[in-house]
Amino acid sequence: MTHEWIDWLLASSTPTIRYLTQVDLLDRPADDESVAAARRAIMSEGPVPAILATQTAEGHWPSEHSYYTPKYVSTHWSMMLLAELHADPSDGRIQRGVDFMLGKASASLAGWQAEEATGFSCLWGNILRYALPAAPDDERLSLFIDYAIHDLQSGHCNCRMNGHIACAWGVIRTLWGLALIPRSARSHELQAAIDDALDFLLGQFHLEQADYPTYDGGAIHPLWFRLNFPLFYQTDILFALRILADLDALDHPGAAAALDWLATQRRSNGRWRGSSPYRSRTWTALGPAEETHRWVTLHAARILKRAGRLSIS
Repeated sequence: MTHEWIDWLLASSTPTIRYLTQVDLLDRPADDESVAAARRAIMSEGPVPAILATQTAEGHWPSEHSYYTPKYVSTHWSMMLLAELHADPSDGRIQRGVDFMLGKASASLAGWQAEEATGFSCLWGNILRYALPAAPDDERLSLFIDYAIHDLQSGHCNCRMNGHIACAWGVIRTLWGLALIPRSARSHELQAAIDDALDFLLGQFHLEQADYPTYDGGAIHPLWFRLNFPLFYQTDILFALRILADLDALDHPGAAAALDWLATQRRSNGRWRGSSPYRSRTWTALGPAEETHRWVTLHAARILKRAGRLSIS
């Protein structure tokens, strides 16, 4: 007998939620008819085709001031959302978007590296996340990977936006991009940088306390203790745990308290309540508030199942 909250996820108007529920929570194989149908639907119904509908032939989105502004509908943010929605990276429109962004951003990053600067790690890590699946052999990606290694090991992504000190958001966003590189394909230097970043997040500080360095010595952003979807350059406990799952690091002792916290946020109906702080500034195609609750419930359940803390039968 399927749990009611699973039926609720499967009733989503967002094909990605239906797809991930079947694959990650119900363990259905890729060739299952309902799984294949949901995977195909990602590109034909719901938010993905709506976001892609206004993309230009050059791969960017019209009426933007730059690939970064306005937040959160210009090219960079749109590509991030498409990655979150599991848009097909082989689709020509995704390929064009990635090529456009790599062309623009690699020039910016090259200048950044020439100055031996650090920071804005969230931007470079986010680009890696949507570019790696679509263009794994693009030589421009090595620039971003090399920078990520340097940035993680030069003060844990110290950033001018955080008073030139270590930035937990930057570390997590950098790991979001690097997590897509299989462990077998990581260089010794890359793996060492990832391990050092995990020690920073889970050994030196505490995920569930958010006691990371801040430029004014104050508390970290209040978003940290909410359950949000989508986030852009920001992070919260839920997003950080998603990255730990990607890195097979949920068994790290430093993750235990955060996993405990996430489990306590579950409601009596089996669901988690989500927040969407940037709903009014991004694509309306993401749907109503109930879809936010579905996204957060899906991600929370995937994490706890992966950690061996949630059984679905």
